[in-house]
Amino acid sequence: MSCPSENQSQIDQSKFWDSNGLHWTTHRIGWAIAGGCAVLTVLISTISVLSHCRNYTNRSQQRQILRILYMPPVYGTISFVSYRFFRDYTYYSFIQSVYEAIGLSAFLLLLISYVAATAAGGSAEKALERKDKRPLPIPFCCWRYRPTKGYFMYTVKWSVLQYVIIRPAASIAGIVCENLDVLCKQSGFSFRWAHLYIECVNFISISIALYGLLVFYGLTAEELRGRRPMAKFLAIKLIVMFTFYQSFVFEALEGRVIHETQYWTETNISNGLSALTICVEMVLFALYMMWAYPYSEYKRGAGKPATSVWGPLWDSINYADFFIEIAGSLRYYWSTTAHHNTSRPRRPDFGEAFGVQPSRSTGMEAGYPNRTLLRSTSEISLPAHNESTIPLTSMDTRGSSKRDMDLRQSMIGIAR
Repeated sequence: MSCPSENQSQIDQSKFWDSNGLHWTTHRIGWAIAGGCAVLTVLISTISVLSHCRNYTNRSQQRQILRILYMPPVYGTISFVSYRFFRDYTYYSFIQSVYEAIGLSAFLLLLISYVAATAAGGSAEKALERKDKRPLPIPFCCWRYRPTKGYFMYTVKWSVLQYVIIRPAASIAGIVCENLDVLCKQSGFSFRWAHLYIECVNFISISIALYGLLVFYGLTAEELRGRRPMAKFLAIKLIVMFTFYQSFVFEALEGRVIHETQYWTETNISNGLSALTICVEMVLFALYMMWAYPYSEYKRGAGKPATSVWGPLWDSINYADFFIEIAGSLRYYWSTTAHHNTSRPRRPDFGEAFGVQPSRSTGMEAGYPNRTLLRSTSEISLPAHNESTIPLTSMDTRGSSKRDMDLRQSMIGIAR
């Protein structure tokens, strides 16, 4: 069974303008609106980005802010291109979704940097030492967690940073499947096609990432006070929610409200409406982010020269810190697992427990530090005369009881 094509076989050959003037059709009006909004979004975001670049006084925080500020122009530009070249919409939508993972991860690292700034030594782990055991957010509020545990920070980081790996990998898989004609997005969620499985992987991955952000945000609300934390969080959250839910709504309208035309299928129209809506929304989000992430928080002091824009721009597109954090989390889990397997205390058998045979370990027994191992029976030097005739007083020089001496003599007899 072959996947039905999402494009019509006929192509509109008319031009936007010719010798007879402009040809305004519904599609071209949408094209003009999407293009105008994309340009306006880029201009607004450029002002915000350059303002931070000229006042680049906190590298660890502002490099993440710049990455977040790129979200509206990236979304707006790709949505306009996908609207203009609607026959290749699927490829552009996968590229757009990759930056969603970058934005979420940058926001987490920004929160960690904020929290670290409030602790002695600039460490987020030090700040979390002040936190008590507390329940997880809904829907797992029946379980409690302790932020002071060593694994907590690495788990939160990994819960979000895994999206940086899984989302691009899923997008690459989607592009390959589309090229092989097995993606079949227009067929809906059918078990026959790859679209269902890729969307399930993406849904699980982004759910884990957003939950990790929610856990860390709720834990550090006090440290984030005065930083407009809710405004910053909504700037990310709303973009993700709007792009997801509105595409779902337009897909649900296919065949009911949306009907195909001579040049556009129902899927083409649904995708075009989603792209057009995103272009308009990104203008508003660019303005919102300018307010939520103001450069005035990092404004350089009087008399200090403005920083060059090239260094901050390079920091913002250099994702080495992402990979360092990912590698650090994986290294922690690997070392913890390896240490757990090698240092787990081994239960001694009867002979080892009573010291009548050598331990199977060559050195100090793992899990029993600072414990002297008893010598083997071959190393025990026994007197030539009968031990039973040894006076107890000669063996018990420190006031041991007669019962202890009898036990010691019986063990020596077993050894012999």
